[in-house]
Amino acid sequence: MEFTENLSENRKSAEERASVLANPGFGDFFTDHTAVIDWTADAQGHNGQWHDARIEPYGPISMDPAASVLHYGQEIFEGLKAYRHEDGSVWTFRPHANAARLNKSAARLALPQLDEEAFVESLRKLVAADIDWVPTGDGEALYLRPFMIATEAFLGVRAAREVSYRVIASPAGNYFGGELKPVAIWVSQQYARAGRGGTGSAKCGGNYAASLVAQLEAEEHGCKQVLFLDPFNDNAVEELGGMNVFFVTKDNKLVTPALTGTILEGVTRSSVIQLAKDRGLEVEERKITLDEWRDGVASGDIAEVFACGTAAVITPIGVLKNGEELIGDENAKAGEVTMSIREELLGIQRGTVEDRHGWLERLV
Repeated sequence: MEFTENLSENRKSAEERASVLANPGFGDFFTDHTAVIDWTADAQGHNGQWHDARIEPYGPISMDPAASVLHYGQEIFEGLKAYRHEDGSVWTFRPHANAARLNKSAARLALPQLDEEAFVESLRKLVAADIDWVPTGDGEALYLRPFMIATEAFLGVRAAREVSYRVIASPAGNYFGGELKPVAIWVSQQYARAGRGGTGSAKCGGNYAASLVAQLEAEEHGCKQVLFLDPFNDNAVEELGGMNVFFVTKDNKLVTPALTGTILEGVTRSSVIQLAKDRGLEVEERKITLDEWRDGVASGDIAEVFACGTAAVITPIGVLKNGEELIGDENAKAGEVTMSIREELLGIQRGTVEDRHGWLERLV
């Protein structure tokens, strides 16, 4: 797919950009451009075509107040990062996996499929336009946010016939900020993230909107994230508000909740599983309950717990709270296996560790 370019005449100055890159935070600042591809179907909703692929200045989206996304939440998104290597080149990590997951989400939300090569090319064109925004600091990257929204103006419950795919970018530091150390997690007793047959395996905004009230509850109790359970399945562990969960046992097994349709299939999750297998760890994808977590920590059978996702990569979990008890240790140190896999994964992404599986793709 050919992209046209309309580059901004109002780029941020070198001084403004340097100020942002000195302390990028996460998701607070955005680059000068956005990638856009439009999709239109006929009056019967058939023969849809992607068209007008372009790079244009970053700015507000002009949208009709009746746009479908505003009323029916027909929207999906992805998240991945661009990393600057020592030679100045810029690479991303497993973009075709993100493209495939975008299309899986699109199918669930009745949105059109986007060719995987067009997805990757949209990243390549945007990063090329905004290459000066790619950070170089330790653990920093350019976070890429592709998303797809239904833009047709109508009031009626049906799939939209006009859709916009876009990519924006934001320089990113440590997701949780400061020195990496085990975080405290709040157990949601009242709210569930997803249900069987719902959108739990899709990366759509509604899942995250529904998690925010529980996230606020977590923050009120001094926790960084919230853990969701399946109350109809023995309080089986599902995932955090934005990350998958892993357990390292004392006999060197890596255990993570099985994908049952209510859990997002994380790209980082699958990468962790592969790296664990590479080093000889036995990996179990199965049901694990809150009781097993509690008992395993108490007995020592569970030696380490960590969460993973694109934004935070791998973050050790120290303690689980529910208002009545603590599972774990608030002063716990990051586990050896957790940190070893984290360093290997970051090394692959940064180009300092061999990419045995061909996960990296050069953008610029």
